[in-house]
Amino acid sequence: MLAVKHERTSAIRLFLSLPSCRIEREDVSPREVRTWGGMKGLALPVLLERVSSGTDPLGPENPLIFAAGLLNGLAFSGVCRYGVYARSPLTGAYGESEAGGSFGPALRTQGVDALVVEGASERPVYLWVENGTVVVCDAEDLWGLGTKAALEKLQERHGKITAALIGPAGERRVRYACIVNDLRHANGRCGLGAVMGSKRIKAVVCPAPKPETPADREMLRKCHDLFKDWQENPLASGLREFGTPGGVVGLNTLGILPTRNFRSGTFEAATEIGGQVYNKRFLQDRGSCFACSIRCKRVTGGGRYDADPTFGGPEYETVASFGSLCGIEKLDAVVKAHERCNDLGLDTISAGMTIAWLMECVEEGVLSPSEAGVCGFGDEEGMLRLLSRIAAREGIGDLLAEGSKRASERLGGESGSFVLTVKGQELPMHDPRGKVGVALGYACAAGGADHMQFAHDTLFVNPEGFPLKSVACLGVLDPMDPLAFDPAKIVADAYLWSFWSALNHLGGCFFVFAPRSHFPIQALPDLVRAGTGWDTSLWELLKIGERGITATRLLNLRLGFSDEDDMLPPRLFDPLPEGALAGKTISREAFLQARTLLYGIMGWDERGVPLPGKVEELGLSRWTLGHEKPEKMGTS
Repeated sequence: MLAVKHERTSAIRLFLSLPSCRIEREDVSPREVRTWGGMKGLALPVLLERVSSGTDPLGPENPLIFAAGLLNGLAFSGVCRYGVYARSPLTGAYGESEAGGSFGPALRTQGVDALVVEGASERPVYLWVENGTVVVCDAEDLWGLGTKAALEKLQERHGKITAALIGPAGERRVRYACIVNDLRHANGRCGLGAVMGSKRIKAVVCPAPKPETPADREMLRKCHDLFKDWQENPLASGLREFGTPGGVVGLNTLGILPTRNFRSGTFEAATEIGGQVYNKRFLQDRGSCFACSIRCKRVTGGGRYDADPTFGGPEYETVASFGSLCGIEKLDAVVKAHERCNDLGLDTISAGMTIAWLMECVEEGVLSPSEAGVCGFGDEEGMLRLLSRIAAREGIGDLLAEGSKRASERLGGESGSFVLTVKGQELPMHDPRGKVGVALGYACAAGGADHMQFAHDTLFVNPEGFPLKSVACLGVLDPMDPLAFDPAKIVADAYLWSFWSALNHLGGCFFVFAPRSHFPIQALPDLVRAGTGWDTSLWELLKIGERGITATRLLNLRLGFSDEDDMLPPRLFDPLPEGALAGKTISREAFLQARTLLYGIMGWDERGVPLPGKVEELGLSRWTLGHEKPEKMGTS
């Protein structure tokens, strides 16, 4: 083995104060980098120091943090993900949202691991990041534009770039506004585009990235050798062929495709919005993230609404949220909804869920079609019109821009019965009545309902399957019953939660690494060595992941959240009415028992408060003072 040439010994956090444009540089110590990793590991120490229960998510005191993954910039598939962090204006809780593409590697290769923006500008600006510093530039001519028009102007100005932008939805502080980089990759969840808009920042822009020099070239070559036969793995090669939309028909067959606002798990037109029709009618190309060979991203266009391929194409979550969830039977409208959301800067999950909530309100007589601007489930024209009205906060769109929970509280009547949120964030497109471990993930995720926190039970059903065999090195040895809350499964969920979190700190993508894809888990320390020079272990990496989970728990406790907020919406305790799982439901008692067991495995007490020993072990004791529960920010 060749000798390690260098070790990445520190990280750089830049603090930008608006409107003064003052910039301060913090050299993050080698110890802190190794303790926390990247992404939320760079953001959480800042949030824990600066955010309290009195912090207004849309006020200047709420810091907005862009943070690169530890391995961003490495010329290896699936290590390009970065994150954006703040207090969420949708939930009032810790807010995080990750994305792929090229922006994270670009930020890091410009010598900035994390950019912390404090305060707010008095006028529209964009931030130019280059050579370890930030220039605040005038954006008056960009304000009000969609992301495509704004990006084109920035490209005219700066040449070959990558940019994270907001659209009109972020400018108008829609509570689930997203941040879109290069038009195709979205930091979708938690409404962080609204935080960016509240600071009057239109975009963060960097020169396009180039691969970083690895710390250990020979080790990186060996990691490439481990991954080179990925196309022989059906889980990985299927992503190249169909992308995430390939899951539509399979989930429908299982009876857990969210349909008509989760009233059902089967959709009669599932094949019409599934991967085969998607590829045949709309697929124009397969896109990629930085340095990734899988190329799972879709590039779609055409159809009845002449969708623009510049915006890439909808992922599974978008196909389901504007398809089966809203009762829309044709992909034409779904592909157009994706384009419109990416240009306006709307999270497709919360937008689809909020519109589905409104459609059910119409179906149940709470609102008339004329009041709602939509005729109920299946109204594709009404759905597309609503997206524009939400981004403009026009008419009923102003109510919908608040998210389904706040909208129902204002509308009243029976409308609250149709809301499906956790901590105020709308459910993703996975019905946990058919994979109950996901229910725990929804409930316990610090940012609200999130399908990227827990392993999905259905991966681990087959005792001879690749996914289960791949996690044996984590101590997960037994197949899972997707419908059971047995103790061994909860233990496995806890272990996998820490692993999922560790990947997050590294900037890793689930579609490259086992168990969802091909790169072996036990080789992850070698990949970290290739990028950083560290002699690390899987145990150390798992502790980084666990530290991130527990730190977000401590932050949410400070913000007024408790075990009472780790709860599922009532509809998920109702039985599925039809399909392969007809009559199946989640037992409330079994769920609560499983949640308590999960708390205990994580080193938390029966109320979900981290115990002193666990806090001390993870080095978080400086942030545990004042465990008394403050008043939680209201949702009105």
